[in-house]
Amino acid sequence: MHDARGPVRYLRRMVDPEIRRLESADAARFQSLRLRGLREAPTAFGSSYEEECDRPVAEVAERMARNTGGFILGAFDGDTLIGTVGMQREAPLKRRHKMVLWGMYVLPEARRGGVGRRLVDEALRQGFAVTGIRQVLLGVNAANTPALALYAAAGFTPFGLERGCMIVDGVLQDEVHMVCVRPGS
Repeated sequence: MHDARGPVRYLRRMVDPEIRRLESADAARFQSLRLRGLREAPTAFGSSYEEECDRPVAEVAERMARNTGGFILGAFDGDTLIGTVGMQREAPLKRRHKMVLWGMYVLPEARRGGVGRRLVDEALRQGFAVTGIRQVLLGVNAANTPALALYAAAGFTPFGLERGCMIVDGVLQDEVHMVCVRPGS
């Protein structure tokens, strides 16, 4: 059976990916997926393809291994990495009650099956499990309606709009700042 998005059996399989923390051994897959996201959706990221395309995989692996204040989750369909999201604790003592959700990307062919929501939900679950974390912040392109809806459905609320946050291909991009507060805080 097929629908407009492709074979239904494939979509059903995609709804329940394996979600796990990425390790330095996953660096090549992570970098490949990240570069694809940076190339295909340049307005969705603060970094650019040009800034990251020449970074050696060994450097990516080293950065992943030594990051003790955060983590990167990956969604896997078998051995294929189909989505990622990162979480990073703020370093200053007065801001250590916060984490930042960053780098959210799901392959276009894996979207609309719940992969993004599973990644965000697990990132929040693991983030709020860290001692002292009371809120998670993120920034999302104001024109990215699907991402805004995903984050709102996961419990994020907007608290500000940064006009002209970045310039992509000569066009100013606005960014919505959102927060999710740990339940019971």
